[in-house]
Amino acid sequence: MMINIQEYIRRAGSFCGIAAAITAAALTSCSDDWNDHYDDATSGAGNGSLWQALSTQDNLSNFASVVKACGYDAMLNGSQTYTVFAPDNNALSKDEADQLIAKFQQQETNGVRTNENTVVRQFLQNHIALYKNPVSSLTHKTITLMNGKYAELTDSTLDGHRILTSNALFGNGLLFSLGHTMDYTPNVFEYLGSDPELDSVYQFLDSHSVYEFNEAKSVPGEIIDGVTHYLDSVSQLRNDLLSTFGLIDSEDSTYWFVAPTNAEWKRLTAEYEPYFNYPNNVAHRDSMAYTNARKSIVCGAFFSRTSNPDAAFQDSAVSTQALPARLRMLMNQEDNYYIYYKPFEQGGIFHGTEDIACSNGHVRKASQFNISKLSTFVQSNKVEAETMQYQDTIINAIEPLTDREIPSNNPFYGKVSGNTFVEVVPSTPDASVQVVYELPNLLSSLEYDIYAVFVPATAFDTLDVAETEKQCRVRCVLRYPDQNGRESSRRFPRNINVNTAAVDTVKLVSAAQIPTCTYGLTDAKAKIEIQSGTSGATLRLDCIIIKPSEQEATNQ
Repeated sequence: MMINIQEYIRRAGSFCGIAAAITAAALTSCSDDWNDHYDDATSGAGNGSLWQALSTQDNLSNFASVVKACGYDAMLNGSQTYTVFAPDNNALSKDEADQLIAKFQQQETNGVRTNENTVVRQFLQNHIALYKNPVSSLTHKTITLMNGKYAELTDSTLDGHRILTSNALFGNGLLFSLGHTMDYTPNVFEYLGSDPELDSVYQFLDSHSVYEFNEAKSVPGEIIDGVTHYLDSVSQLRNDLLSTFGLIDSEDSTYWFVAPTNAEWKRLTAEYEPYFNYPNNVAHRDSMAYTNARKSIVCGAFFSRTSNPDAAFQDSAVSTQALPARLRMLMNQEDNYYIYYKPFEQGGIFHGTEDIACSNGHVRKASQFNISKLSTFVQSNKVEAETMQYQDTIINAIEPLTDREIPSNNPFYGKVSGNTFVEVVPSTPDASVQVVYELPNLLSSLEYDIYAVFVPATAFDTLDVAETEKQCRVRCVLRYPDQNGRESSRRFPRNINVNTAAVDTVKLVSAAQIPTCTYGLTDAKAKIEIQSGTSGATLRLDCIIIKPSEQEATNQ
């Protein structure tokens, strides 16, 4: 039997005094203790369960039929506590209920999990909240529904719609009745899955989804042969891509996502796939190529509004993969990758996109994807010459190589990366030194210019003027794995003069391509061999710089 709120207060005995159980005014005066009062009154004193209430109230019969068809009758008949916001029969007709049931059953037949079933997630769980959520005249709060969506609850409304009856107490929770059904607004990730023009990007992102059993959120039932059988088994989504790029599936975060339409996705994958041609001997080469080409499309398309407040968003949009400004400064990174200026203006990343509001942000649907590869994954790279990790082979030189730190009072201080460089000193007076450096994360079929930055001897010792007067010439060999994984090479025999009296950036290689990709690999490497063309000369190296060629930038 359902009791009204006055009857409940009468049964509560002395709570806030006998007079409080008689008048509505006393109810308001006790509102500060309202939630505690309900939490203590869990027995319901013969009121039965929420399911028993739903199944016996004629004006809620249509909602009850959906609850039963979806198997949620057992859950609402159990011991876990809920608040149910049930639309009455005027809000949910029998035909509408039958359509929901048919849709649920069709998805069940197609193998859709119960908690992924859209009828369960978008309708049933949109009308049920965990725990008891009573209202009083002072109530104005946000509650979380079972599907994770938020709703504004006051004494008389739920998300702005009028509540017909409230606070009916039963043994496992509270029952409200509504004169409307709750609207369901998809989050960013859900919207991608609902728009047929965004199938491609959604299917790629969703292919990384794994649903894991969540015991804490599941409703336990009988224990049979020592095994708990759950009345409601809840699975929670885990997605490694979203964890890396942006939690667009979470109601607790606010994101914008630039989503290329299917036609743009097809164009971009055709353009990006040649950059990820791995050697044949690389394990899982095909799946790596497939995944990396598509990750390269979406990697710079996620924007957390926490780090993009309104005041700054119009001027620049900072994607989730952008390095913090302080780290960029410490790394001497001149290129602001994953940062896009004037995003709403002509040619900007948001210009011309369709804006779709979602429960946790916005989808910017792009029939023309304006996020440039040169702003994201096609990057310049710098190898610090003194970093032993990248020193591969040293020939005719004293080992280990000598690291030099530029004194703060030296004229060259601040003009050399990290104010350190390495000296490659000949092992004999007439030796021609050679040093080989690894070049990480090169893309196939992409033209690169490769530079070496040389430092004068006076950057360490201002009195060592004699070294600045010596001639120095260099040439290089580019080494890389061929399609079968064997090392191949391209020799550049031209001797290049180095200015030994200044910091000199020398272009070793122009518009060179390698046939295979080394991106993300540790066992297949590209290398640059720098050879001294002058016997007895010491090479003083600051760094190696690998840049996409000017031609590549022009073609963008």
